[in-house]
Amino acid sequence: MTVHDQNLSRRSLLKGAGALVIGLHLPQVARAQSGAGAAFRPGGNATFAPNAFVRVAPDSTITVLIKHIEFGQGPFTGLATLVAEEMDADWGQMRSEHAPADVKLYANLAFGVQGTGGSTAIANSWEQMRKAGATARAMLVQAAAQAWKVPASEIKVEAGVLSHVSGKQGRFGEFAEAASRLAVPDNVPLKPASAYRLIGKEGAVRRLDSADKSRGKAEFTIDIHAPNMLTVVVARPPRFGGKVGSFDAAEALKVKGVVDVKQIGSGVAVYANGMWPALKGREALKVIWDESAAEKRGSRELIAEYRALARQKGVVAGSHGDAEAVLAKAGTVIEAEFVFPYLAHAPMEPLDGYLQWDGSEALARFGSQFQTTEHMTIATILGLPPEKVRLETMLAGGSFGRRAQVSQHLAAELAMAAKAIGPNRPVKLVWTREDDLSGGYYRPLFVHRLRGAVNEGKITAWADSIVGQSFFLGTPFEAMVVKNGIDATSVEGANELFYEIADFHCEVNNPKVGVPTLWWRSVGHTHTAYAVECFVDELLQAAGQDPVAGRLALMNRHPRAVGVLKAVAELAKWNGSGPVDGRARGVAVVESFGSFVAQIAEVSLGSDGEPKVHKVWCAVDCGVAVNPDIIRAQMEGGIGFGLGHALYGEITLDQGRPVQANFDTYRSLRIHEMPEVEVAIISSTEAPTGVGEPGVPPIGPAVANALAKLGQPRPRQLPMVGGTV
Repeated sequence: MTVHDQNLSRRSLLKGAGALVIGLHLPQVARAQSGAGAAFRPGGNATFAPNAFVRVAPDSTITVLIKHIEFGQGPFTGLATLVAEEMDADWGQMRSEHAPADVKLYANLAFGVQGTGGSTAIANSWEQMRKAGATARAMLVQAAAQAWKVPASEIKVEAGVLSHVSGKQGRFGEFAEAASRLAVPDNVPLKPASAYRLIGKEGAVRRLDSADKSRGKAEFTIDIHAPNMLTVVVARPPRFGGKVGSFDAAEALKVKGVVDVKQIGSGVAVYANGMWPALKGREALKVIWDESAAEKRGSRELIAEYRALARQKGVVAGSHGDAEAVLAKAGTVIEAEFVFPYLAHAPMEPLDGYLQWDGSEALARFGSQFQTTEHMTIATILGLPPEKVRLETMLAGGSFGRRAQVSQHLAAELAMAAKAIGPNRPVKLVWTREDDLSGGYYRPLFVHRLRGAVNEGKITAWADSIVGQSFFLGTPFEAMVVKNGIDATSVEGANELFYEIADFHCEVNNPKVGVPTLWWRSVGHTHTAYAVECFVDELLQAAGQDPVAGRLALMNRHPRAVGVLKAVAELAKWNGSGPVDGRARGVAVVESFGSFVAQIAEVSLGSDGEPKVHKVWCAVDCGVAVNPDIIRAQMEGGIGFGLGHALYGEITLDQGRPVQANFDTYRSLRIHEMPEVEVAIISSTEAPTGVGEPGVPPIGPAVANALAKLGQPRPRQLPMVGGTV
């Protein structure tokens, strides 16, 4: 996901997060998907809502308002777990809904705006949501104490039932009205870890969103159907940077069901009574594109330019000692160049959005990953004050960074489409799979040129020259996140290593290219981890050292990295042996987003020469493991996602035009290609860190290093299979 304050470490971003005071009221505009939000009226008694996150209904159900979008990574369950733990609730009582767009109440404490990314959902809410639950519990206990005329200290709460030694007992809902009239207490103490019943306990909770998704009851943006609604698709330039020269809509308007055609800022919008006529209308459009300012370079040309830039001076991103001096005198110097293609996010549900407005007020509904900026974008384009625009966050069918946009282009296009057709005509904007894969906002193309020195069995110098696009330079975010000319997402994981090498240097060049790019699941670590972990393995091989033991010897000052590497080696029964029965193992260990993940992949070569990954062992240290099942699922999903892209993922540009258009050419990992995965979660008392992204980076280099054990060259250019450049 993937959004960061680029010049601060994740740890420093989250320090002090728990000190923020939770909101003590709910906005009247809150309207959650289930309709429960409508039941709460400030000053009323239909629902007990002691703060901005917790509501207790008369039937004793507890609804947790989730400020982070749920697109499969688990915040509906994880954040509800924190509340349920402190309330001593029964899990069967728990419900989750998306919170409304309200930055004052629901800001991501890592960003300062409401949004999801950077694997921060649990990390920034760890103390905040526990306080919300503890506050609600204390008020319910006080209400029961007053009703029973007993001291609050004598009341027990277990599985959502309050009880007293006198035999009196009751459920939360019975005291909700009385509790709503009490003053909200300050600084309610939190449980010690020794008292946890749900947090960190295997099988203690089930996912709150799974049942409705499994039976087709959950509503996504693509499911929305409203009276008088128009479906909108947009014809966009075939090259990035192009714009509409002129268009002829005559044939499009002849298509049955097409209502109108309008030019908007991003292209030509076709409005129709349904998706099929909208698509047929778009096919019938005649558009002459002005490509005078379009990007016309292809992947081949860009890679050649990047390779040349990697041999020129860049901006220093990290350095200690004198790597160049050591390399100049070294007897053994190893050089490697790694090339990483553009990658699409390709979530199962492509971009889409719904918007209705009457000229004075508006309601937008879509899978909003950055509610604050998208809310403001819609209000600005429609010319409305923000308080006249409601934004409801919907469940979304994946993102991997695609819905978290620097440019806010989805919200902008949705608002432009609604404004162009005029008030009182709701619109649902839909991107097709082809729109998504050819529409840009890719993981940037990158090149790493690495040089290392080995002397007497030790790595003595390391130099990395990185070349790739920044998606912050030239945007309104540049002043905030680019420091000293360095976009940290370009170099994270490469400008500082947890390997102790005396002479180290890392520099970066960020050339300007007309291809729109965006963070992609695990952001810079998608390429830096591969380059670093492949290269350190190659240097250790040249030094005659075992890949695990050699890494451990270089990681003395990083105990958590050491911990996951030792754990995965034990899990896989690593013995450093060579290929057995045609299979070999490779290892990688990566820190990203404050979490540490080590993986070992067992690989063979098929009869077609393609790598076959049989099993992956994974150890993860993400601090306190709130929901072990979700952590395992995210590691498994990250491994599948990362493996598929390392093996097959590639967006190629030909004279500026994307070549891949759908899953027939942009290949993903298939179910029979998914390896067996075994995950060990390291017990920790550290504050929780993220798991949505850290499972992705280690798998590619682990496979590459296994291929080296099989006597194959480590792939220098991704994808490993069928690359077209």
